[in-house]
Amino acid sequence: MIDKVQVMKLAKIKMPFGKYAGRVLIDLPEEYLLWFDKKGFPNGELGELLALCLAMKIEGLDEVIRPLKSM
Repeated sequence: MIDKVQVMKLAKIKMPFGKYAGRVLIDLPEEYLLWFDKKGFPNGELGELLALCLAMKIEGLDEVIRPLKSM
């Protein structure tokens, strides 16, 4: 089951490093998330959120999360 707190974090937390530093996690390109999937997600909460973000994008649920950015 998806944790509501994690979903809200996808809409609020910004990528702290790399090519897309400063971009909200849900707005990261799927290709970038797939790259992390191949190379390994970062440890800790950020890695968990990036993996969740990829899963949401694969299922087409990212459009449901985007409106939460303005909350």
